[in-house]
Amino acid sequence: MSDEAVFPRNFLKSYPKATRAEGCFVYTSEGRRYLDASGGAAVVTIGHGVAEVARAMGDQAARLAYVHSSQFRTAMAENLGQRLLALAPEPMRRDARVYFTSGGSEATETAIKLARQYWLERGNQKRTRVIARRQSYHGATLGALAVSGNVRRREPFVPLLPEWGHIAPCFCYRCPFGLQYPECNVDCADDLGRLLARDGSDDVAAFILEPISGATLGAVAPPHGYLERIAEICHKYGILLIADEIMTGMGRTGKPFAVQHWGVVPDMILVGKGVASGYAPLGGVIVAGQVVEAISGGSGAFLHGFTYQAHPVATAAGNAVLDYIERENLFARVEPAGKELGAALEPLKQFSVVGDIRGMGLLWAIEFVRDAKTREPFPVDARIAPRIAEDALESGVLTYPMQGCVDGERGDHLLLAPPFTITTAMIQTIVPALEHAIGDFEKTHLAGAGGSSALA
Repeated sequence: MSDEAVFPRNFLKSYPKATRAEGCFVYTSEGRRYLDASGGAAVVTIGHGVAEVARAMGDQAARLAYVHSSQFRTAMAENLGQRLLALAPEPMRRDARVYFTSGGSEATETAIKLARQYWLERGNQKRTRVIARRQSYHGATLGALAVSGNVRRREPFVPLLPEWGHIAPCFCYRCPFGLQYPECNVDCADDLGRLLARDGSDDVAAFILEPISGATLGAVAPPHGYLERIAEICHKYGILLIADEIMTGMGRTGKPFAVQHWGVVPDMILVGKGVASGYAPLGGVIVAGQVVEAISGGSGAFLHGFTYQAHPVATAAGNAVLDYIERENLFARVEPAGKELGAALEPLKQFSVVGDIRGMGLLWAIEFVRDAKTREPFPVDARIAPRIAEDALESGVLTYPMQGCVDGERGDHLLLAPPFTITTAMIQTIVPALEHAIGDFEKTHLAGAGGSSALA
Protein backbone atom coordinates (compact mmCIF):
# COMPACT_ATOMS: atom_id res chain seq x y z
CA MET A 1 0.00 0.00 0.00
CA SER A 2 1.28 3.46 -0.90
CA ASP A 3 2.12 5.81 1.95
CA GLU A 4 0.32 8.58 0.03
CA ALA A 5 -3.40 8.84 0.72
CA VAL A 6 -4.24 12.23 -0.82
CA PHE A 7 -5.66 12.47 -4.35
CA PRO A 8 -3.08 14.72 -6.08
CA ARG A 9 -3.57 17.39 -8.73
CA ASN A 10 -1.44 15.34 -11.09
CA PHE A 11 -0.45 11.69 -10.65
CA LEU A 12 2.44 12.17 -13.11
CA LYS A 13 4.11 14.83 -11.00
CA SER A 14 6.20 14.52 -7.84
CA TYR A 15 5.51 17.20 -5.23
CA PRO A 16 7.92 18.31 -2.50
CA LYS A 17 6.43 18.09 1.00
CA ALA A 18 6.01 21.53 2.57
CA THR A 19 6.63 21.59 6.31
CA ARG A 20 6.56 25.30 7.18
CA ALA A 21 6.53 28.75 5.64
CA GLU A 22 7.69 32.15 6.80
CA GLY A 23 7.56 35.54 5.10
CA CYS A 24 8.03 34.95 1.37
CA PHE A 25 9.59 31.50 1.77
CA VAL A 26 8.29 27.92 1.89
CA TYR A 27 10.40 25.15 3.45
CA THR A 28 10.23 21.42 2.66
CA SER A 29 10.97 18.13 4.40
CA GLU A 30 14.06 17.77 2.18
CA GLY A 31 15.53 20.92 3.69
CA ARG A 32 14.94 23.09 0.61
CA ARG A 33 13.82 26.72 0.78
CA TYR A 34 11.71 28.24 -2.01
CA LEU A 35 10.97 31.89 -2.65
CA ASP A 36 7.22 32.03 -3.21
CA ALA A 37 7.18 34.34 -6.22
CA SER A 38 3.62 33.36 -7.14
CA GLY A 39 1.97 33.60 -3.72
CA GLY A 40 0.80 30.02 -4.26
CA ALA A 41 -1.84 30.79 -6.89
CA ALA A 42 -1.82 34.58 -6.36
CA VAL A 43 -3.22 33.99 -2.87
CA VAL A 44 -0.64 35.07 -0.29
CA THR A 45 -0.56 38.83 0.25
CA ILE A 46 0.82 39.45 3.74
CA GLY A 47 3.39 36.66 3.67
CA HIS A 48 3.51 33.28 5.36
CA GLY A 49 3.65 32.56 9.07
CA VAL A 50 2.29 35.81 10.51
CA ALA A 51 1.82 34.78 14.12
CA GLU A 52 -0.91 37.28 14.99
CA VAL A 53 -3.19 35.83 12.29
CA ALA A 54 -2.66 32.32 13.65
CA ARG A 55 -3.38 33.58 17.17
CA ALA A 56 -6.59 35.28 16.05
CA MET A 57 -7.75 32.07 14.41
CA GLY A 58 -6.83 29.97 17.44
CA ASP A 59 -8.55 32.35 19.84
CA GLN A 60 -11.66 32.33 17.67
CA ALA A 61 -11.69 28.54 17.39
CA ALA A 62 -11.44 28.24 21.17
CA ARG A 63 -14.26 30.74 21.68
CA LEU A 64 -16.62 29.90 18.81
CA ALA A 65 -15.46 27.59 16.03
CA TYR A 66 -18.68 27.12 14.10
CA VAL A 67 -22.31 28.10 13.88
CA HIS A 68 -24.62 27.74 10.89
CA SER A 69 -25.55 30.94 9.09
CA SER A 70 -29.23 29.92 9.00
CA GLN A 71 -29.23 30.04 12.81
CA PHE A 72 -26.78 32.74 13.94
CA ARG A 73 -24.80 35.74 12.84
CA THR A 74 -21.38 36.58 14.29
CA ALA A 75 -19.38 39.69 15.06
CA MET A 76 -16.41 38.43 13.02
CA ALA A 77 -18.42 38.21 9.80
CA GLU A 78 -20.23 41.49 10.44
CA ASN A 79 -16.97 43.30 11.08
CA LEU A 80 -15.23 41.88 8.03
CA GLY A 81 -18.24 42.70 5.86
CA GLN A 82 -18.17 46.33 6.96
CA ARG A 83 -14.45 46.55 6.25
CA LEU A 84 -14.80 45.08 2.76
CA LEU A 85 -17.61 47.49 1.93
CA ALA A 86 -15.36 50.36 3.01
CA LEU A 87 -12.80 49.21 0.41
CA ALA A 88 -15.32 48.91 -2.44
CA PRO A 89 -16.00 51.70 -4.97
CA GLU A 90 -17.83 54.43 -3.06
CA PRO A 91 -21.11 54.40 -5.07
CA MET A 92 -21.36 50.64 -4.47
CA ARG A 93 -21.27 50.91 -0.69
CA ARG A 94 -24.74 52.33 -0.13
CA ASP A 95 -27.01 49.60 1.26
CA ALA A 96 -24.57 46.94 -0.01
CA ARG A 97 -23.99 43.61 1.71
CA VAL A 98 -21.29 40.92 1.62
CA TYR A 99 -22.17 37.26 1.09
CA PHE A 100 -19.30 35.13 2.44
CA THR A 101 -18.23 31.83 0.89
CA SER A 102 -15.37 29.37 1.32
CA GLY A 103 -13.53 30.48 -1.80
CA GLY A 104 -13.62 31.96 -5.27
CA SER A 105 -15.53 29.26 -7.15
CA GLU A 106 -18.30 29.44 -4.54
CA ALA A 107 -18.32 33.22 -4.96
CA THR A 108 -18.91 32.84 -8.71
CA GLU A 109 -21.69 30.30 -8.12
CA THR A 110 -23.28 32.71 -5.65
CA ALA A 111 -23.13 35.62 -8.08
CA ILE A 112 -24.73 33.59 -10.88
CA LYS A 113 -27.62 32.60 -8.64
CA LEU A 114 -27.93 36.12 -7.23
CA ALA A 115 -28.21 37.47 -10.76
CA ARG A 116 -30.94 34.95 -11.56
CA GLN A 117 -32.92 35.61 -8.40
CA TYR A 118 -32.54 39.37 -8.82
CA TRP A 119 -34.46 39.17 -12.09
CA LEU A 120 -37.03 36.75 -10.68
CA GLU A 121 -37.69 39.16 -7.81
CA ARG A 122 -38.30 41.86 -10.42
CA GLY A 123 -40.83 39.65 -12.17
CA ASN A 124 -38.62 38.78 -15.14
CA GLN A 125 -38.55 35.04 -15.81
CA LYS A 126 -36.61 35.28 -19.08
CA ARG A 127 -33.24 36.50 -17.85
CA THR A 128 -31.11 33.41 -17.33
CA ARG A 129 -27.89 33.84 -19.30
CA VAL A 130 -24.60 35.06 -17.86
CA ILE A 131 -22.27 36.13 -20.66
CA ALA A 132 -18.49 36.09 -20.26
CA ARG A 133 -15.34 36.30 -22.37
CA ARG A 134 -13.44 33.64 -24.22
CA GLN A 135 -10.15 32.83 -22.49
CA SER A 136 -11.61 33.66 -19.09
CA TYR A 137 -11.59 31.58 -15.93
CA HIS A 138 -14.04 32.01 -13.07
CA GLY A 139 -13.79 28.78 -11.09
CA ALA A 140 -13.87 24.99 -11.07
CA THR A 141 -17.47 24.25 -10.07
CA LEU A 142 -19.93 23.61 -12.89
CA GLY A 143 -21.67 26.98 -12.79
CA ALA A 144 -18.36 28.83 -12.64
CA LEU A 145 -16.96 26.63 -15.40
CA ALA A 146 -20.03 27.32 -17.54
CA VAL A 147 -19.27 31.04 -17.63
CA SER A 148 -15.53 30.44 -17.98
CA GLY A 149 -14.17 30.65 -21.50
CA ASN A 150 -11.05 28.56 -20.92
CA VAL A 151 -11.16 25.91 -23.65
CA ARG A 152 -8.90 23.38 -22.00
CA ARG A 153 -10.60 23.41 -18.62
CA ARG A 154 -14.09 23.29 -20.16
CA GLU A 155 -13.47 20.61 -22.79
CA PRO A 156 -13.90 17.40 -20.70
CA PHE A 157 -17.08 18.74 -19.13
CA VAL A 158 -18.77 20.41 -22.10
CA PRO A 159 -21.74 17.96 -22.07
CA LEU A 160 -22.48 19.17 -18.53
CA LEU A 161 -22.21 22.89 -19.25
CA PRO A 162 -24.75 25.36 -20.62
CA GLU A 163 -23.40 27.69 -23.32
CA TRP A 164 -24.68 31.16 -22.48
CA GLY A 165 -22.40 33.10 -24.81
CA HIS A 166 -18.82 34.36 -24.85
CA ILE A 167 -17.30 37.43 -26.44
CA ALA A 168 -13.73 38.19 -27.51
CA PRO A 169 -11.11 38.72 -24.83
CA CYS A 170 -9.36 42.04 -24.37
CA PHE A 171 -5.77 41.09 -25.24
CA CYS A 172 -3.84 43.80 -27.08
CA TYR A 173 -0.70 41.68 -27.52
CA ARG A 174 -2.81 39.16 -29.45
CA CYS A 175 -5.78 41.25 -30.55
CA PRO A 176 -8.54 38.86 -31.72
CA PHE A 177 -9.47 41.39 -34.41
CA GLY A 178 -5.93 42.19 -35.58
CA LEU A 179 -6.28 45.85 -34.54
CA GLN A 180 -4.05 48.33 -32.72
CA TYR A 181 -4.88 50.46 -29.70
CA PRO A 182 -5.98 53.28 -29.60
CA GLU A 183 -7.10 53.31 -33.25
CA CYS A 184 -9.24 50.24 -32.49
CA ASN A 185 -11.56 52.28 -30.25
CA VAL A 186 -11.66 49.23 -27.95
CA ASP A 187 -13.57 47.20 -30.52
CA CYS A 188 -13.25 44.13 -28.29
CA ALA A 189 -15.59 45.83 -25.81
CA ASP A 190 -18.09 46.49 -28.59
CA ASP A 191 -18.12 42.74 -29.20
CA LEU A 192 -20.47 42.59 -26.20
CA GLY A 193 -22.82 45.07 -27.86
CA ARG A 194 -22.71 43.10 -31.10
CA LEU A 195 -23.58 39.84 -29.33
CA LEU A 196 -26.48 41.44 -27.49
CA ALA A 197 -27.77 43.09 -30.68
CA ARG A 198 -27.46 39.88 -32.69
CA ASP A 199 -28.78 37.33 -30.17
CA GLY A 200 -31.01 39.62 -28.16
CA SER A 201 -30.64 40.79 -24.58
CA ASP A 202 -34.06 39.91 -23.16
CA ASP A 203 -32.72 36.67 -21.65
CA VAL A 204 -29.37 38.02 -20.41
CA ALA A 205 -29.05 38.36 -16.64
CA ALA A 206 -25.44 39.50 -16.30
CA PHE A 207 -22.00 39.90 -17.81
CA ILE A 208 -18.97 38.69 -15.84
CA LEU A 209 -15.31 39.53 -16.40
CA GLU A 210 -11.96 39.70 -14.68
CA PRO A 211 -10.94 43.40 -14.82
CA ILE A 212 -7.39 42.14 -15.35
CA SER A 213 -7.27 38.63 -16.81
CA GLY A 214 -5.54 36.38 -14.31
CA ALA A 215 -4.28 32.88 -14.84
CA THR A 216 -5.56 32.00 -18.31
CA LEU A 217 -4.25 35.02 -20.24
CA GLY A 218 -1.64 36.02 -17.71
CA ALA A 219 -1.94 39.45 -16.09
CA VAL A 220 -3.52 41.18 -19.10
CA ALA A 221 -4.68 44.65 -18.13
CA PRO A 222 -7.19 46.41 -20.41
CA PRO A 223 -6.39 49.71 -22.07
CA HIS A 224 -8.18 52.82 -20.88
CA GLY A 225 -11.68 52.97 -22.22
CA TYR A 226 -12.32 49.23 -22.28
CA LEU A 227 -13.93 48.65 -18.90
CA GLU A 228 -15.74 51.96 -19.14
CA ARG A 229 -17.25 50.87 -22.46
CA ILE A 230 -18.24 47.45 -21.07
CA ALA A 231 -20.02 49.16 -18.14
CA GLU A 232 -21.77 51.50 -20.57
CA ILE A 233 -23.06 48.59 -22.68
CA CYS A 234 -24.28 46.71 -19.60
CA HIS A 235 -26.14 49.82 -18.48
CA LYS A 236 -27.62 50.36 -21.94
CA TYR A 237 -29.06 46.84 -22.05
CA GLY A 238 -29.99 46.78 -18.37
CA ILE A 239 -27.86 43.77 -17.42
CA LEU A 240 -25.84 43.30 -14.25
CA LEU A 241 -22.06 43.72 -14.32
CA ILE A 242 -20.08 41.24 -12.22
CA ALA A 243 -16.38 41.95 -11.61
CA ASP A 244 -14.42 38.80 -10.78
CA GLU A 245 -11.72 40.19 -8.48
CA ILE A 246 -10.86 36.86 -6.88
CA MET A 247 -7.27 37.21 -8.11
CA THR A 248 -7.02 40.96 -8.71
CA GLY A 249 -8.77 42.21 -5.56
CA MET A 250 -7.55 42.94 -2.04
CA GLY A 251 -4.73 45.19 -3.20
CA ARG A 252 -3.06 42.89 -5.72
CA THR A 253 -2.99 45.62 -8.43
CA GLY A 254 -2.22 48.55 -6.13
CA LYS A 255 -5.80 49.50 -5.30
CA PRO A 256 -8.25 47.56 -3.13
CA PHE A 257 -10.04 46.42 -6.31
CA ALA A 258 -8.79 46.60 -9.89
CA VAL A 259 -11.98 48.26 -11.21
CA GLN A 260 -10.98 51.35 -9.21
CA HIS A 261 -8.15 52.03 -11.67
CA TRP A 262 -10.81 52.87 -14.25
CA GLY A 263 -13.58 54.26 -12.04
CA VAL A 264 -15.99 51.46 -12.93
CA VAL A 265 -18.74 50.53 -10.45
CA PRO A 266 -20.03 46.94 -10.87
CA ASP A 267 -23.19 45.44 -9.43
CA MET A 268 -21.21 42.66 -7.76
CA ILE A 269 -17.53 42.14 -6.93
CA LEU A 270 -16.21 38.64 -6.30
CA VAL A 271 -13.47 38.27 -3.70
CA GLY A 272 -11.31 35.33 -2.65
CA LYS A 273 -7.63 34.36 -2.51
CA GLY A 274 -6.09 37.46 -0.87
CA VAL A 275 -9.10 38.19 1.34
CA ALA A 276 -7.58 35.83 3.92
CA SER A 277 -4.10 35.56 2.35
CA GLY A 278 -4.33 31.77 2.40
CA TYR A 279 -4.69 31.51 6.17
CA ALA A 280 -8.22 30.13 5.78
CA PRO A 281 -10.53 29.19 2.89
CA LEU A 282 -12.53 32.39 2.37
CA GLY A 283 -14.28 34.21 -0.44
CA GLY A 284 -17.32 36.35 -0.94
CA VAL A 285 -19.52 38.54 -3.10
CA ILE A 286 -19.88 42.26 -2.48
CA VAL A 287 -23.48 42.87 -3.56
CA ALA A 288 -24.60 46.38 -4.51
CA GLY A 289 -27.64 47.92 -2.86
CA GLN A 290 -30.07 47.57 -5.76
CA VAL A 291 -29.47 43.81 -5.92
CA VAL A 292 -29.84 43.49 -2.15
CA GLU A 293 -33.04 45.54 -2.20
CA ALA A 294 -34.63 43.42 -4.93
CA ILE A 295 -34.34 40.35 -2.69
CA SER A 296 -34.80 41.92 0.75
CA GLY A 297 -37.82 43.87 -0.47
CA GLY A 298 -39.15 40.97 -2.50
CA SER A 299 -39.32 37.40 -1.26
CA GLY A 300 -36.92 38.28 1.54
CA ALA A 301 -34.79 35.12 1.21
CA PHE A 302 -31.96 34.12 -1.11
CA LEU A 303 -32.47 30.49 -2.12
CA HIS A 304 -28.84 29.51 -1.75
CA GLY A 305 -26.36 28.66 0.98
CA PHE A 306 -23.20 26.84 2.02
CA THR A 307 -22.45 24.89 5.18
CA TYR A 308 -19.36 26.95 5.93
CA GLN A 309 -20.42 30.41 4.71
CA ALA A 310 -19.36 33.23 7.05
CA HIS A 311 -17.33 30.69 9.02
CA PRO A 312 -16.22 32.27 12.32
CA VAL A 313 -12.59 31.13 12.14
CA ALA A 314 -12.25 32.02 8.44
CA THR A 315 -13.71 35.50 8.94
CA ALA A 316 -11.50 35.96 12.01
CA ALA A 317 -8.56 35.23 9.70
CA GLY A 318 -9.86 37.80 7.20
CA ASN A 319 -10.08 40.46 9.90
CA ALA A 320 -6.61 39.66 11.20
CA VAL A 321 -5.17 39.85 7.68
CA LEU A 322 -6.77 43.27 7.17
CA ASP A 323 -5.42 44.38 10.56
CA TYR A 324 -1.93 43.44 9.42
CA ILE A 325 -2.35 45.11 6.02
CA GLU A 326 -3.50 48.34 7.65
CA ARG A 327 -0.78 48.39 10.31
CA GLU A 328 2.00 47.66 7.81
CA ASN A 329 0.41 49.84 5.09
CA LEU A 330 0.84 47.00 2.62
CA PHE A 331 -1.55 48.26 -0.07
CA ALA A 332 0.74 51.27 -0.49
CA ARG A 333 3.74 48.95 -1.01
CA VAL A 334 2.20 47.19 -4.01
CA GLU A 335 2.62 49.88 -6.68
CA PRO A 336 6.31 50.67 -6.04
CA ALA A 337 7.18 47.01 -5.53
CA GLY A 338 5.30 46.16 -8.74
CA LYS A 339 7.19 48.80 -10.71
CA GLU A 340 10.46 47.46 -9.33
CA LEU A 341 9.53 43.90 -10.27
CA GLY A 342 8.41 44.94 -13.76
CA ALA A 343 11.63 46.86 -14.37
CA ALA A 344 13.69 43.91 -13.14
CA LEU A 345 11.88 41.55 -15.52
CA GLU A 346 12.31 43.81 -18.55
CA PRO A 347 15.83 42.52 -19.46
CA LEU A 348 14.33 39.06 -19.97
CA LYS A 349 13.14 40.37 -23.35
CA GLN A 350 16.71 39.76 -24.55
CA PHE A 351 15.69 36.11 -24.97
CA SER A 352 14.13 35.27 -28.32
CA VAL A 353 11.64 32.93 -26.60
CA VAL A 354 10.19 35.75 -24.48
CA GLY A 355 7.33 37.35 -26.36
CA ASP A 356 5.72 39.63 -23.81
CA ILE A 357 6.16 40.79 -20.23
CA ARG A 358 3.04 42.38 -18.79
CA GLY A 359 1.40 43.20 -15.52
CA MET A 360 0.10 45.67 -12.98
CA GLY A 361 0.89 46.00 -9.31
CA LEU A 362 2.18 42.64 -8.09
CA LEU A 363 0.55 40.56 -10.81
CA TRP A 364 2.92 39.88 -13.72
CA ALA A 365 3.32 37.36 -16.52
CA ILE A 366 6.00 36.30 -18.98
CA GLU A 367 4.72 34.80 -22.24
CA PHE A 368 6.93 32.43 -24.21
CA VAL A 369 6.96 32.16 -28.01
CA ARG A 370 8.84 30.27 -30.71
CA ASP A 371 9.69 33.58 -32.35
CA ALA A 372 9.39 37.01 -30.72
CA LYS A 373 8.75 38.74 -34.07
CA THR A 374 5.96 36.49 -35.32
CA ARG A 375 4.65 35.73 -31.79
CA GLU A 376 4.12 32.13 -32.86
CA PRO A 377 3.38 29.95 -29.81
CA PHE A 378 4.93 26.62 -28.98
CA PRO A 379 2.90 23.44 -29.48
CA VAL A 380 0.89 22.32 -26.47
CA ASP A 381 2.74 19.07 -25.87
CA ALA A 382 6.09 20.86 -25.57
CA ARG A 383 4.92 22.08 -22.12
CA ILE A 384 7.26 25.07 -22.19
CA ALA A 385 5.91 27.00 -19.20
CA PRO A 386 5.96 23.95 -16.89
CA ARG A 387 9.50 23.11 -18.05
CA ILE A 388 10.77 26.62 -17.31
CA ALA A 389 8.93 26.67 -13.98
CA GLU A 390 10.58 23.38 -13.00
CA ASP A 391 14.00 24.78 -13.83
CA ALA A 392 13.30 27.96 -11.82
CA LEU A 393 12.21 25.74 -8.93
CA GLU A 394 15.61 24.07 -9.03
CA SER A 395 17.03 27.55 -8.41
CA GLY A 396 14.70 27.96 -5.44
CA VAL A 397 11.98 30.15 -7.00
CA LEU A 398 8.30 29.20 -7.19
CA THR A 399 6.30 30.47 -10.17
CA TYR A 400 2.84 29.62 -11.55
CA PRO A 401 3.04 28.06 -15.05
CA MET A 402 0.02 28.13 -17.36
CA GLN A 403 -0.81 27.14 -20.95
CA GLY A 404 -3.50 28.23 -23.39
CA CYS A 405 -3.17 32.01 -23.44
CA VAL A 406 -3.23 32.12 -27.26
CA ASP A 407 -6.27 30.03 -28.15
CA GLY A 408 -7.16 28.01 -25.08
CA GLU A 409 -4.70 25.27 -26.03
CA ARG A 410 -1.46 26.86 -27.23
CA GLY A 411 0.36 29.63 -25.44
CA ASP A 412 2.71 29.35 -22.46
CA HIS A 413 3.27 31.85 -19.69
CA LEU A 414 4.54 32.10 -16.12
CA LEU A 415 2.51 34.08 -13.60
CA LEU A 416 4.25 35.99 -10.82
CA ALA A 417 2.21 37.24 -7.87
CA PRO A 418 4.47 37.47 -4.82
CA PRO A 419 3.39 38.59 -1.34
CA PHE A 420 3.16 42.34 -0.85
CA THR A 421 6.09 42.03 1.58
CA ILE A 422 8.55 41.17 -1.17
CA THR A 423 11.83 43.05 -0.93
CA THR A 424 14.40 44.34 -3.41
CA ALA A 425 16.76 41.52 -2.42
CA MET A 426 14.05 38.94 -3.13
CA ILE A 427 13.30 40.46 -6.53
CA GLN A 428 17.01 40.21 -7.28
CA THR A 429 16.74 36.50 -6.47
CA ILE A 430 13.74 35.92 -8.77
CA VAL A 431 15.25 37.40 -11.90
CA PRO A 432 18.53 35.41 -12.02
CA ALA A 433 16.57 32.19 -11.48
CA LEU A 434 14.34 33.07 -14.43
CA GLU A 435 17.31 34.15 -16.54
CA HIS A 436 18.98 30.81 -15.91
CA ALA A 437 15.83 28.78 -16.64
CA ILE A 438 14.86 30.73 -19.76
CA GLY A 439 18.44 30.90 -21.01
CA ASP A 440 18.90 27.14 -20.73
CA PHE A 441 15.64 26.55 -22.54
CA GLU A 442 16.49 29.02 -25.31
CA LYS A 443 19.77 27.22 -25.99
CA THR A 444 17.88 23.92 -26.39
CA HIS A 445 15.29 25.55 -28.59
CA LEU A 446 17.78 27.26 -30.88
CA ALA A 447 19.91 24.14 -31.13
CA GLY A 448 16.92 22.15 -32.32
CA ALA A 449 15.41 24.84 -34.53
CA GLY A 450 17.28 23.72 -37.63
CA GLY A 451 16.43 20.05 -37.37
CA SER A 452 14.00 17.64 -35.81
CA SER A 453 13.13 18.61 -32.29
CA ALA A 454 10.43 18.11 -29.68
CA LEU A 455 9.63 21.79 -30.22
CA ALA A 456 9.33 21.63 -34.00
